[in-house]
Amino acid sequence: MDRLWSICPPVYCLIVAFATDFQFARVNVMTLLVVLWGARLTYNFARKGGYRPGGEDYRWATVREKAGPVGFQVLNITFVHPGQMVLLWLFASPIHRAWAFGDLPLNRLDFVAAGLFFLLLVGQTVADNQQWDFQQDKKRRIAAGEEVEQPFLTTGLFRYSRHPNYFCEIAMWCVFYLFAIAASGEWLHWTGLGCIGLILLVIPSLRMTEQLSAAKYPAYRDYQATTSALIPLPPRGS
Repeated sequence: MDRLWSICPPVYCLIVAFATDFQFARVNVMTLLVVLWGARLTYNFARKGGYRPGGEDYRWATVREKAGPVGFQVLNITFVHPGQMVLLWLFASPIHRAWAFGDLPLNRLDFVAAGLFFLLLVGQTVADNQQWDFQQDKKRRIAAGEEVEQPFLTTGLFRYSRHPNYFCEIAMWCVFYLFAIAASGEWLHWTGLGCIGLILLVIPSLRMTEQLSAAKYPAYRDYQATTSALIPLPPRGS
């Protein structure tokens, strides 16, 4: 399922854009932004080996161990595949609102949403590149027999948030919902379920990541004590 995460939302948006013959400006802007998001995330997943045979997120091993063989299969057929496919569709669902009100021109909220989405995309790119460079240097040092003084990243964006890439991901899809508001003028609509679902998915995922990191690196607890978990904030005690 991880391999489809960055592919499905762009495909959903492109289907809508093609259905409108690319005549609706709001739909086109939304599609372009999601395609950029998908291309960047696909590249990042690929360079980490996600598309290689047997490649997967390291946390799945922990999920399998905790759930057990039967429990994991139940989880797999109820949530991992069908549940996340629905969630990915919900991410992109605000574009249907833009389609329904396609005859309305872009307004100020559209430009705010587009600007924020792009800034968050840049932020996520910076965070992922900082993490990638750190991990590559760490691997090089280990291979050369050198001492690794700092086993996890605490500089750059990671000085202000332990998970800046996750923050940007959540914020991007919340911002994406603003396009639905800009199109219809309604602040509450079912197409906002995507960003709510993402928050509910990320919280336990981050909790698991934190537990694994704290168990592996004793100094990680000091990092937890001084640095915000998600929202970028000045380090505590600085």
